[in-house]
Amino acid sequence: MTELPPGAPAPWAAPSAGTVTVYRGATLFDGTGDRARPGTTIVTDGARIHTVADDGDPLPPLPADAPRVELDGRYVVPGLIDTHQHLATPPDRPAAEAVLRRLVHSGVTAVRDMADDLRQIGDLARATLVGETPGPDIRYAALMAGPSFFDDPRTHEVCRGAVPGAVPWMQAVTPETDLRIAVALARGTYAAAIKVYADLDAETVAAVTAEAHRQGIAVWAHAAVFPAAPGEVVAAGVDSVSHVTLLAFEDPTGPLSSYKAKPPVDHVRFSTGDDPRLAALFAEMRRRGTVLDATASMWTSDELRGDTAESAERARLAAELAAAVTAQAYRAGVAICTGTDFETEPDDPFPALHGELAFLADRCGMPAAEVLRSATLVGARAAGTEADMGSVEAGKLANFAVLDEDPLQDIAHLRSISLTVKRGRRFTRADFEKDAQ
Repeated sequence: MTELPPGAPAPWAAPSAGTVTVYRGATLFDGTGDRARPGTTIVTDGARIHTVADDGDPLPPLPADAPRVELDGRYVVPGLIDTHQHLATPPDRPAAEAVLRRLVHSGVTAVRDMADDLRQIGDLARATLVGETPGPDIRYAALMAGPSFFDDPRTHEVCRGAVPGAVPWMQAVTPETDLRIAVALARGTYAAAIKVYADLDAETVAAVTAEAHRQGIAVWAHAAVFPAAPGEVVAAGVDSVSHVTLLAFEDPTGPLSSYKAKPPVDHVRFSTGDDPRLAALFAEMRRRGTVLDATASMWTSDELRGDTAESAERARLAAELAAAVTAQAYRAGVAICTGTDFETEPDDPFPALHGELAFLADRCGMPAAEVLRSATLVGARAAGTEADMGSVEAGKLANFAVLDEDPLQDIAHLRSISLTVKRGRRFTRADFEKDAQ
């Protein structure tokens, strides 16, 4: 972490209110529709968007010295949101800061951290918010699961010095748990949500969700919690469900006893993308507004492909399942956000989120405009920040990316990024690339 003299401004902090910048000549995809709007001016004031107008329209009175940034027709999209990150499993501050720096220079202005060592995540969230560290805003979850889950080695990595399952960010839930206190403890970590993970029955998932909502905090759940099936998780009223391949357990080949004892998946059953059990589930998700955090491309990662023929085949089948089920969810009208649950290697110039967006377009049949909407407005909804993020509109945070090529023609054109604006602060891609050399 950068050491600053007392009273010194943080180097990547948002500009103060009254600091006005005018971006002219944008071709704007604002996130609210499916068409780009050429000849657009965006006026930022401090951390927020003041005005979005046509280039020829009169602007409000501006300071005479307000900088003008001529975009010359370049493409502007809302800041991207990765809705499934793990930045501290295990905690490694330099590695996390490198990931955050690459994310913000790649157009990502917010992430959901889906359970980690919140002692470190809370400080990282503060550091990126106030500008001590370059990176997206971080919304994070405190985890709840059944006691049997907490022999998982990852829980020990994120609870070092304490007992997994007995800390506010990783709580074991039993029938004797006072959920009012448990949720209050989770809220005390400044978490934006409870993550419901594993080894909880449907009644307990519903009780956790009800108490969390009563206390004004969201619930982000695994799509199957074992023994709670996907339909039961959705019926509990959770705000979003993660990992599209877990939806196959809505029609399981055997009993759902625990997270570690999953029955095998009949991949052929779901390969056509028109499974009737899933159709009913997706209709209910659409009715309730449950967001699907698909993490559809995660099985293409080197880590999950592994280094054996068996692991590679397992990953291939899982990727095909993810593509087929995500495509069915999209056609059914389910809101899909864009999470990753893995990162590319440190020497890769772009983060995993770019691959997730390409997977949704190329393998799941989603039009580029819908993929962008998933990565922006739907992502903001999943993170509980739709009032401030997800679209380029007056009053919202000044979070957007400037591209040299049209992402509506090819989602891969997101890699033509030249500038990220996050809370009004500019991060140029050229600076990132120069530092990476």
